[in-house]
Amino acid sequence: MVYAILFAAVVLEVIGTSALKASEQFTKPVPVAVTLACYGASFFLLSLALRTLPVGIAYAIWSGLGIVLISLVGFFWFKQALDTPAVLGLSLILAGVVVVNVFSKSVPH
Repeated sequence: MVYAILFAAVVLEVIGTSALKASEQFTKPVPVAVTLACYGASFFLLSLALRTLPVGIAYAIWSGLGIVLISLVGFFWFKQALDTPAVLGLSLILAGVVVVNVFSKSVPH
């Protein structure tokens, strides 16, 4: 259950970041409201995940998956190009999240 909560926190953070881009420097009220609501809910869910997961592990998963997902949103939704080094770096971040979750004894299995 803790991973579902953490994943929901990641998704809300990605939605909030996407809305932040759409807010055009906080000049559009609806995207601003979505940004603030999603970030608030994301941090609340992250705090719930921290009841079970160590802070470093939870934050690594939250930020790592968030980076990868928002990069994909940027590519598909905002038509922002990802060059080979960017894709390689994102792949390494994703690999790090997998390694932590599969092999680390710090993560409750």
